[in-house]
Amino acid sequence: MSPNRQPDSSRSQTLDRGLTALAIIATSETPLTIAEVATHLRLGRSVTYRMIRTLEDHRLVTRDASGRLTGGTQLVALARGVRNDMQAAAAPILLKLANFLGMTAFLVVSDSDEAVTVQVVEPTSTAAHVAYRPGTRHPLNRGAPGIALLAGDVPKTSERSEVTQARVSGWAYSEGEVIEGMASIAAPVTSADSAAKAAVAIVHLAAGLDSIQVAPRVVEAARCLGAELA
Repeated sequence: MSPNRQPDSSRSQTLDRGLTALAIIATSETPLTIAEVATHLRLGRSVTYRMIRTLEDHRLVTRDASGRLTGGTQLVALARGVRNDMQAAAAPILLKLANFLGMTAFLVVSDSDEAVTVQVVEPTSTAAHVAYRPGTRHPLNRGAPGIALLAGDVPKTSERSEVTQARVSGWAYSEGEVIEGMASIAAPVTSADSAAKAAVAIVHLAAGLDSIQVAPRVVEAARCLGAELA
C-alpha cells in the first residue's frame, strides 16, 4: 500500500503496493536497489523482491548488471496511449515555443494534488538548455505549472495569492519552487467552459528569464493548444 494512504477494504493492497513500487522506480532520478525500494515502501526485502520479480515478468521493470532497477520497455508501449490526442496536438506547438525562446517547453496535467509533466520538448537551436524529465511531479500548489492549473479552476478562499494573480493575468511565474535556481512561466490550456485541461510551461535559469518578454509567448502557445483541443 502507498506509504501515506489509509487502508481501504474496497481496494487491492497488493496491487497498490506494486503500482507504488513501479512509480517509485520509473520516476527516480537514479536507478534504485531493491533495498531502497523496500525502504520507500516500508516493506520487507523479500516481499519487495517478489513484487519486483512480477513487474520484471511483465517488462515494466528491468535490472542492470549491478542489480539496480529502472523502468522497463513495456512502459513505453503503455505510454503511447496516455493523453495521446493532447500530446499529438501539443508536440508542434511546444517545439515552436521551445525553438523561438531557446528554452525547454513542457506540458503539465493535474493528477489529484500533484502537477505531472507528460511531455517535454527541448530547443534544437541552442547549444545549452535546461533538461527536464517527463514524469516529473510536484505539489499542485507549488511551481508555475501547478499555479496555472489551479488558476483554471474555480476560486478558493484558501488559494495562494499567486493563483489569484495568474487567473487575472493568464499566466504564472515561479522561481526556485521546484528546482533551485530555475524559474518557470506557465499558462493554462482551457476548454470551452474555461476549465484548465493542462498547462503549457517553460523552464530556464532564473537569472536569464525575462517574464515580460516570455509570458505572452507561453500564453499564446496555451491558447493555440486549447483551440486545437476544442
